[in-house]
Amino acid sequence: MSKPAIGFIGLGLMGGNMVENLLNKGFPTTVMDLNKDAVAKCTARGASVANSGKELAAASDIIMLCLTTSNIVESVMYADDGVFAGLKEGAIVVDFGTSIPSSTRKIGADLAAKGVGMIDAPLGRTPAHAKDGLLNIMASGDKETFDKVKPVLDEQGENVFYLGQLGAGHTTKLINNFMGMTTVCAMSQAFAVAKRAGVDTKQLFDIMSAGPSNSPFMQFCKNYAVDNNSDLGFSIANANKDLGYFLKMVEDLGTESKIAEGSSANLQAALDAGMGNGNVPEIYDYFVSLNKQ
Repeated sequence: MSKPAIGFIGLGLMGGNMVENLLNKGFPTTVMDLNKDAVAKCTARGASVANSGKELAAASDIIMLCLTTSNIVESVMYADDGVFAGLKEGAIVVDFGTSIPSSTRKIGADLAAKGVGMIDAPLGRTPAHAKDGLLNIMASGDKETFDKVKPVLDEQGENVFYLGQLGAGHTTKLINNFMGMTTVCAMSQAFAVAKRAGVDTKQLFDIMSAGPSNSPFMQFCKNYAVDNNSDLGFSIANANKDLGYFLKMVEDLGTESKIAEGSSANLQAALDAGMGNGNVPEIYDYFVSLNKQ
C-alpha cells in the first residue's frame, strides 16, 4: 500500500527533525517555511517544496503543522492562498504545535464543514527524539479521524496517546507545561534565594533531591544554578507564551490561576530583561539580580 502524501509546515528544530524522520521512512513529503536554509535541508533529503499553503494542501493527504503560535496557525490556515484554499475532501490536518484549545476547535469546525478532519497532537520530548521517531504525542479529535492518521503518528512517536475530542490534546499540553514551567520557576528561585542568603547551593540540591521534591526538573535547574550548564532546551520566550495560553484557557473555562499568573509575570519580566532566548532554568539569573521595588 502506498504511503500518504504529507505536507509539513514549520521547519524549526522539532519540525525539521520530524520531516527528516518521515523522509527516512519513505513518506512523500512537501514542505513550507519562511526559513530558506531549513527548506534547503529538507529538499536535500528528498522533500518537495510548496510556495503557499494552498499549493501544499493540494499536494497532500495529511497536512502537518509545527508552528509557534495560534495566530500563526490561523494565518497559515485562513490566508487567501492558505491551507483552506487547497484542501482536498477527505484530507486530515494535524497540529503538532501548542495552541489555544478554543482556536483549535474553531479551525476544526471549519474544516469539518469542508469534509476535512483535524487532530491536535502536541508533542513531548526533544528534537533528538523527533529525528528518531520517539516523540510523545498527545492526540485528540474525532476517533475515526485519529484511527486513519494513527499509523503515521506511530512512525513519529514512541508513545501516542488518544485523549478524546478535539482540543483535549492542546488542553493537556498546556496543563503539562503549566506544571513544568511553574516548577522550574519555583526551583530556580529557591537556588537564587539560597545564593543571596549565602547558603551552599550544592548542599541545598543534595538536601532537596533526597526528598519528594526530587525530579528531572530539579536536575535541570541544578545543572544551571550550580553547575552552569543550560540543557533543558526550552526557551523562556516559549515558556512565557505557553503560560499565557494556559491563562487564556482557564479564563475561557471561567476560572483563574494565581500560580500561573505569578510564574507568567516572572517569565515576562525575564523576557523584558532580554533573556527570552535562554533556556528556562536561566531565569535563575533574573531571580539572583531581582531587587524589591
